[in-house]
Amino acid sequence: MIELLGLILVSFFLTSFLLIPFIDKLYELRSVFTQTIKLTVAKASDTPIHDRLMKKDFYTPVGGGLIIIPVVLVLTLLTFWIFERPITWAVIAIFFAMLSFGALGLIDDLRHIYSSTIGKFHGLSPRLIFSCQFILALIIALILYFQVGLNNIFVPVIGNVVLGVWYIPLAVFSIIAFSNAYNISDGLDGLSTGLLTICLFAFLVLASSVFDQNLVVFLGIWVGSLIAYLYFNVFPARIYLGDAGAFGFGATLAVIGLLTGKILGLAVIGGVYVVIIMSSLLQIFSKRFLGKKLFPVAPIHMYFKYIGWEEPKIVIRFWLAGAMFAIFGLWLALLSK
Repeated sequence: MIELLGLILVSFFLTSFLLIPFIDKLYELRSVFTQTIKLTVAKASDTPIHDRLMKKDFYTPVGGGLIIIPVVLVLTLLTFWIFERPITWAVIAIFFAMLSFGALGLIDDLRHIYSSTIGKFHGLSPRLIFSCQFILALIIALILYFQVGLNNIFVPVIGNVVLGVWYIPLAVFSIIAFSNAYNISDGLDGLSTGLLTICLFAFLVLASSVFDQNLVVFLGIWVGSLIAYLYFNVFPARIYLGDAGAFGFGATLAVIGLLTGKILGLAVIGGVYVVIIMSSLLQIFSKRFLGKKLFPVAPIHMYFKYIGWEEPKIVIRFWLAGAMFAIFGLWLALLSK
């Protein structure tokens, strides 16, 4: 416990120390693109309501993930080295998820910045992003199945259910789903990171309950870094994660759920993410197959903003819902057969 608390504090202070000058530098660079972004926002869009609600966010710099990911991974490696902990295939799966999905998001972030300079505001195409996510998720699923030896899930009351090779498509689906769910939720100041911090505390309890010290170390360092970032991300946000952080964090959260064997628990612990992505999917299906919108705007947190709720009110209430989902999911995950 003392080691865990110390890691959280070290991660918190190191991330804070790096974020302050990094944010200042981003605001200096922002002035270069401000005029172009103004022209971009004024152009016609397929989602005018969403763009109007998000207008202030176009001027807030992104890049928080570029600080958090290196801090978390480097501190974890240093801790393993200092305390002579082995780097297992489970650790490799976590690192690969955060790095590979983070790199994919970084490419998209860089495309956003580059395209802004030529009067456009778009990144990689959704089809290309999904194809890359599928390949990366498949690699992680194969590592979990063949190297870590995972082939089962825990079902509350029933117990462990062996899936065999069907574990691979389940893992791929979970990683892609949570990667995109996290990215979609990153729309209001402090929303996605606050929800993630709540989820990670729940998984800290699960990891401690099965004495998985490697996972405890990683989660503790990640939590400390997120708390530091959240200080600058709450309303009014001074910085956003960007796709590098959003894709990397969502995929890594899914891998943690898979490693603990509590993938159904993950669906409940991260229940707010599930609600958010389902609201977006329902909107997409309604527009495509019914020819009309199901909601005036999606995802659901943007709908609440559309009907007049203040942003901090939405975020705090979603945090409270996330806390209750986490408690319920943790209770289910700890149920014995």
